[in-house]
Amino acid sequence: MNLHIFEPRYKQLIKECFSDVKPFGIPAVINQQIGEIGTLVKVQELVKVYDNGEMDIRTKGVTVFRLLELIKRIPDKLYSGAIVHYPPTNENGSKLLMKKVLERLREMHGLLKITKPFNKPDEKLSAYDIAHHAGLSIEEEQELLGLTQEIQRQEYLKRHLNKMISVLTETEALKEKIKLNGHFKNAGSMEL
Repeated sequence: MNLHIFEPRYKQLIKECFSDVKPFGIPAVINQQIGEIGTLVKVQELVKVYDNGEMDIRTKGVTVFRLLELIKRIPDKLYSGAIVHYPPTNENGSKLLMKKVLERLREMHGLLKITKPFNKPDEKLSAYDIAHHAGLSIEEEQELLGLTQEIQRQEYLKRHLNKMISVLTETEALKEKIKLNGHFKNAGSMEL
């Protein structure tokens, strides 16, 4: 994920994480509430540092964490901290199921007339790699992050994509129907 860092507390955090090669956590914020599931990320690249100290960074997700306790104040720090737990996850999914998920994802992208290339070959992709490209809401992303088995994440994405494709297909049919309204239709020969 590419991030633009501009708040003083996050500028301090990123400087420390980059210089000490330490990861940091990003919990989801839903309805102005910090979610209990988040992603531990590492700074992969400091893309640009502006004169005012703002930064553009490229990050990579490392693992999922569950927030146990938020620590609002840390001595000598502008940013908050947390006590977290890293739930064990199983990364072994189904190659056949993942192939179906990717087919459905590409079908959805085709209906939307968009192209999203991936940085890995298909056989190396995980549910985490493609989730951002599936049109999940923030709440759905949280549900996905809470699943500890890759096969569960694959199945979740498959169901979501099936639902999205159904909606998109119905929308396209409706658009065609609306285009025909008011125009002559070739009904063929009719006997009265």
